[in-house]
This record gives sequence, structure tokens and C-alpha cells, in this order.
Amino acid sequence: MVGKLGAMARDGTATRTKILDAAQELVLDQGFAGTSVDDVIAAAETTKGGFFHHFPSKQELARALVERYVAEDMELLDDLFTRAERLSRDPLQQLLLFVGLQEEAADELTGDDPGCLYASFCYERDLFDEGTRAAIADAVLSWRTRTRAKLDEVVELYPPRIPVDLDALADEGLTLFEGAYVLSRALGEPQLLKGQLRHFRNYLELLFSPAPA
Repeated sequence: MVGKLGAMARDGTATRTKILDAAQELVLDQGFAGTSVDDVIAAAETTKGGFFHHFPSKQELARALVERYVAEDMELLDDLFTRAERLSRDPLQQLLLFVGLQEEAADELTGDDPGCLYASFCYERDLFDEGTRAAIADAVLSWRTRTRAKLDEVVELYPPRIPVDLDALADEGLTLFEGAYVLSRALGEPQLLKGQLRHFRNYLELLFSPAPA
């Protein structure tokens, strides 16, 4: 009996994952408004009963897509900072390594990359409930909070060479990443994102490096 229940649970999880995978691909390709429940059911090769068992409505599907995407994004954020902090004890070097590791991650993106779910949902934000919009906002704020905390450590040891708004600087990394990602896709130049991140890392190094004697 336990074995059968375990198999059923695994099957249910697999079906849910197939639905989410299919829905995410469709939404990134044709938008949320342009993606019907029937489209998702067909792409996931499931039934209406299977779909509505996991997602009582299209809004519930949207919330689940965002929650999964946010969880993966927060895992990436934590991994990048953890790796940077493992490689150096100096907060400025940690910050520079953090951006450098984003450059490495950018290497994995290609012209066939499906896109950013945050951006797709923000373009159609009026279609989603407050909980879904809040989940995206909380994820973006997490990048700001984590980066600002590291900047606070940096300025204790390395005062900036010119006045700087640390909150705005904390946002700049994510702003640059998202903007350069769109630009690289529009121009078909995958290396553009990596180049912009390198410029940002150079700026941080110049901003916080001690002035020549």
C-alpha cells in the first residue's frame, strides 16, 4: 500500500512538473494572455482533469509558475554570493567575484534561451492577482537587499571615490543584467550581456579602489 501511494505521489509530481514546464515555455513564447489552458493541456500531454487537479484556475497556474521561478532565482542568488564569499574574505573582492560569476552564468545563455519570466509577467502585470505580482516584487527586492548588505560591508573598508547612492547601486546590477539580456536578444549578440557585466565590475573596482597616493 505504501509503495502504491508513493508511486501515485511521484506520478502526481511528474504531471504537475510537465504542466509547469509546458506552460512556462508557452508563456515565454506567446505571452500569458495568448496561452490558453487547452494549449497547456495539449503541450503537457495531459487531461483537463489532470490540469485542474493541480491548478484549479489559470491564475493558480500563474502563481505556481512564478513561485517556482522565484525559488530557482533565489537559489541562484544565494549560490553566487556563497561561492564569492568562499573564494575571498575581502568584501570588495567578494562583490567583484559575485559579478564575475554572473558573467560565467551569462555564458550559458544562448540565442535560443526562452527568456525571463519576470519580464514576461511584468509586461502583462494587469492579468495577474496581487499575490503573483508581490512574489515578483519580493524576488527583485531580495536581490537589492542582498547586494546592499554587501555594499555596506564594502564601504566600511573602501569609501567610494565619489558620492554614490548605495540603494541605486544595489539595483544597478540587476537592472543592467535584465536590460543587457533584452538588448542581447534583440541584436542576436549573446556576448553583449557578458560585456556589460564586465563594464559594471570595472566600475565597481574603480569606485571603491583607494585613490593613488
